[in-house]
Amino acid sequence: MSAPTSRQLIGRDDEMRVLAGHLDGVDVQGRAIGLIGEPGVGKSALLAEVVEQARARGFTVLSARGSQSETHLPFASLHQVLRPLLAGADRLPAQQRDALLACFAMGSSSEVNPFFAFLAVLELLVDLARRTPVLVGLDDLLWMDQPSIDALAFVARRIGSERVIVLGVSRPGPLPFADAHAVEWMELGGIDDGAAAALLDERAPRLPEAARERVLRQARGNPLALVEFAGALESGRYAWAELDDDLPMTKRLERAFAARAEHLGAAAGAVLTIAAVDDGDDLHDVLAAAGMLHGAPLDRMAAQPALEHGLLIVVGERYRIGHPLVASALRQAMSPDTRRRAHEALAQVLAAHPDRAVWHRASAVSGRDEDIAAALEQAAGNAQRRGATASAAAWLERAAALSPDPQDQAGRLLGAAELGFQLGRFSQVEQIKTQVAGMPLRARDRSRLIWLEGVFHDGSTGEPAEVRHLVDLAGQALDGDVELAVQLLVGAARRVWWRDPGEGLRHEIVQAAQHLGLPDGDPRRLAIFALAESHEQGPAVIEQLARWPADAGGRPDLAGLLGIAAFCTGDFGRAVAFLSTPVQELRAQGRMSLLAEALAIRAWAEIYLGTFDAASSADEAMRLADETGQSLWAATARIAVALIDGVGRGWDTRHDLLAEAELVARRTPNAASSLLAGVQLARGVAELGADRPDPAFRELHRVFEPTDPAFQRQQQVWTLSHLADAAVHTGRHAEGRDALAAMERLAGASPATGSIIALEYSRAVLAEPASAEPLFKAAIDGASRPLPWHRARAELAFGSWLRRQRRVVESRDPLRAARAVFESVGARTWAQRADRELRATGERGWQPAANPRDRLSPQETQIAELAAQGLSNREIGQRLFLSHRTVSSHLYRMFPKLGIAARGQLAEALSSHVQSPDATQD
Repeated sequence: MSAPTSRQLIGRDDEMRVLAGHLDGVDVQGRAIGLIGEPGVGKSALLAEVVEQARARGFTVLSARGSQSETHLPFASLHQVLRPLLAGADRLPAQQRDALLACFAMGSSSEVNPFFAFLAVLELLVDLARRTPVLVGLDDLLWMDQPSIDALAFVARRIGSERVIVLGVSRPGPLPFADAHAVEWMELGGIDDGAAAALLDERAPRLPEAARERVLRQARGNPLALVEFAGALESGRYAWAELDDDLPMTKRLERAFAARAEHLGAAAGAVLTIAAVDDGDDLHDVLAAAGMLHGAPLDRMAAQPALEHGLLIVVGERYRIGHPLVASALRQAMSPDTRRRAHEALAQVLAAHPDRAVWHRASAVSGRDEDIAAALEQAAGNAQRRGATASAAAWLERAAALSPDPQDQAGRLLGAAELGFQLGRFSQVEQIKTQVAGMPLRARDRSRLIWLEGVFHDGSTGEPAEVRHLVDLAGQALDGDVELAVQLLVGAARRVWWRDPGEGLRHEIVQAAQHLGLPDGDPRRLAIFALAESHEQGPAVIEQLARWPADAGGRPDLAGLLGIAAFCTGDFGRAVAFLSTPVQELRAQGRMSLLAEALAIRAWAEIYLGTFDAASSADEAMRLADETGQSLWAATARIAVALIDGVGRGWDTRHDLLAEAELVARRTPNAASSLLAGVQLARGVAELGADRPDPAFRELHRVFEPTDPAFQRQQQVWTLSHLADAAVHTGRHAEGRDALAAMERLAGASPATGSIIALEYSRAVLAEPASAEPLFKAAIDGASRPLPWHRARAELAFGSWLRRQRRVVESRDPLRAARAVFESVGARTWAQRADRELRATGERGWQPAANPRDRLSPQETQIAELAAQGLSNREIGQRLFLSHRTVSSHLYRMFPKLGIAARGQLAEALSSHVQSPDATQD
C-alpha cells in the first residue's frame, strides 16, 4: 500500500501516487524516471519525499546532487552515488574493479575503460539490490559532470529486470540522457490554484491580503516562489517593485534569495561565498577557505546563520547549498575581486587535490597564464586517461583561453576538437575549426586541422565539393604526412559510399590513393578502392583479400579495414570472417561505439550470405548504436533487423524500424540513398515472402531509378535477384532484363560471391523458356551451392518454373528441398511460399516444425548460445555489457520457453538452427 503524501507536498498527490506505485512495483520491474520542470516547481521536494517513502519501504537509498561549480570534475557525481558501496569494489572482476577505481583516482591504474567502469557501477547496484531494493536519487542532473551522466545512463538502460529505481530531476532544455529509451520523463508544472493558496496560507498565515493576492498571482503555482516571495515580503527586506512581472521567474527568485543572504553577517557571508564557488562538498574545506577570505579562522558556528535561513544544509561533514538558485544568486552578487579571492583561497586549501586546485587557480586569474594553462592541459590528460573525455575537452578549452602564445592556444583548441569528434559533438568541432582557421599554427597542428576536415565521414558532409576538398587536402598532406593523406582519402571514400558523387570524383579518389605509395595489399588502399569504386576495382581488391589470413595476422585494426573492403566488393564470406576479428577485440576492450559499427556491417554481410539471425549481429548493433548516439549505424542495423523479421515472420504493414530508419535518412540527406536502398530491399523481400510480387516490384525498382532518393549504385547488384523474382511474377520481364543487362555491365568480370549469385539467379528466372533449364541448374550448382538460403531460392524458382511448364512431378523435388532449407534457416515466410507451390502440385500434409529459437528474443538467443558454450554469467555479462544477474534472469525465463530444466541442455535445445557455413561467429 502506498504511503500517504507528506503535508509539505501540497498539490502533488497525483505525482506521488505514480511514483509510489513504481516503488511498490520494484520487485517486478526496475526503471529510470526523470522529473523535469522549471526552477522552484518542487522537483527536489518531490524527490525528497520519494526518498523518504523508499526508506520506509526498506529501500537502500543512494544519492547525488549536481553542482554548477563541479560540472568540470569527472565522475564527481558518480562518486557521490557510489561512496557507500566502494568498499565492496574488491568483489568485482579485476578488469571492472580497476576501471572503476581509476575513475576516482583510487587504484593503481591511471587508465580506465569507461564501459567496464560503467559495468562495474551496474554490478555494484545489482548486487546491493539482491539484499534490498535500491533507489538512486539524482538531484540537479543539469549540473552533473558528463562522465557521471554517461555512467548513469548506461545503468538506466539495464535495470528493467533489477530491483533498482533511478529517479532524477532536471530543468527544461536538452535532456541529460540523450537516449530516448533510457528514461521515462515526467513533466512537472506548477500546483493548481487551490493547492497554491493552501501552501501560502500554511507558510505565511499573517501575510496581508493584498500581498497574499499578489504573491499568488506572480508565483503562478511555483511552490518555491510562493514561499520565497511571501517570506521576503514578510521580512520587509524586499520592495514591491522588485516583484516585477516582466522579470523571468528565475531572476525574481534569485533576488529573493540574495535579499535573504544580505543580512547574515561577514562570517556567514564568507562561508556562503566560498560554498557558491566550491566544487566539492567537504565542510572543512569550505570553512578553511572562508577563514582565509574573512581574515580569521572560522568554525561551524560561523555557518549557523546560513543554516537557520535554509541557505546552507549540513549533514555530518558534508554540506550543500539549499537550492541551486541560492548559489546562482550569490555568484551574481559577488564582485570580480571577491570571486577571484574565493577561488584563490580554495586553490590553497585544495593543494592535495591538484586537478581541483588548478581549476580554481584558473578561475582566479584575470589574464593569460602559461603555467596555469599547462597545468590545465596536464589535468585534461589525467581526465582522458580516466575515461572522462568530455571533461578533458572542457579542460583543454579552458587551457586554450589562458594560453599567452597563440600557437599554444591553437594546439590546445585542436586537442579539444579532437576529443569533441570522439564524443560525436560535431557542432563543437566545427566551431573550434572556424576559430583556429585564422590562427598561427605549427606544422603538426596544420596537419591536425586538415585531419579534422576529413574525419566527418559516414555521410556527415557528402557534397561533391566537400569530397573534392578532402582529395585536395590529401594531396597537400602527401609531401609531409602520408598517414594523414591516407586518413583523408579513407574519409572521402566513405562519403562516396553513402552517396555517389559521380564517376569522375570516385575515380579521382582512386587515383589519389594510387599516388600514396602503399603496397598493393595494404588494407587502407584496399578499403579506399572498394569504397570508391567497388565494381571497377572489385577484382583487384578481391585478389589481394585472398592473400590475407582471416585474422589479418593478429591486427584487428587491419582486419576491420579488410572487412570493409570485402563487404563493399560483395565478398561477403570474407567480410564476415575479417569483421569477426575486430568484433572480438572491440568487445574485449569495451569500445562500444566502434563495436556497433563493426556489428552493423557484419550483420549485412550475414544477410547477403543468407543468415537471417538478428541475434548474431544486427540486434546488438542496433542497441549499441542507440546507446552510443550513432544514428546512421543505428538506422543501418534497424533495417537489418526489419529485413530479418520480414524473412522469418513477415509483416503486412510498414515496419516501425524501417520508418525510424527513413526518418534518419531524411535528417541526413548525404546518407539517404544508402539507407533508403536498404529500406526498399527489406520491404521488397518481405513482400516477396508474403507472395505479393506487385508491391515487391514497386519497392525494389526504386533502387534502380536514377531520380529516386533510394537509387544506390553499389547496392543494385545485390538487390537484382529479388527484383528479377518480382518481375517474373508480375509479367515485367522486359524491365527485369533491362536491369539485368545494366548490372552485367556494371559488375563486369567481378569474382565477388554477391555479384555472381545475383547474376546467375537473375539470368535463370528471366530467361526464355527454351534456355531457362540449364541456367537454373547453373544457378543451383554455381556460387549459391554452399549457401543454403541462396541455393534454396534457386530451387524454389526452378521448381516453380517446372510447375508452370506442366512438369509437375519433376517440380516437387526442388520445391521440397527449398521448403526444408527455408524452414531450417528460419525463413518461415519463404518456407510457406514453397509449400504453396507444392500444394499447387497436389502435395499436402506439411506442418512447419517448431524452432525453439523462435520463442527467444535476439538478446536471449545471444545469452543462450554463450551459456551453451560454457561461459559463466559474469563472463556473458561482461561480453554483452549486462549485469550477471540480468543474465541469470534471462536464463531463468528462457528455460521454460525451450522446455529444458538445466543449463547443460541448452546446446541440444538450440541445435535445430542451421547457420550459413560462411557466417563465422565471434
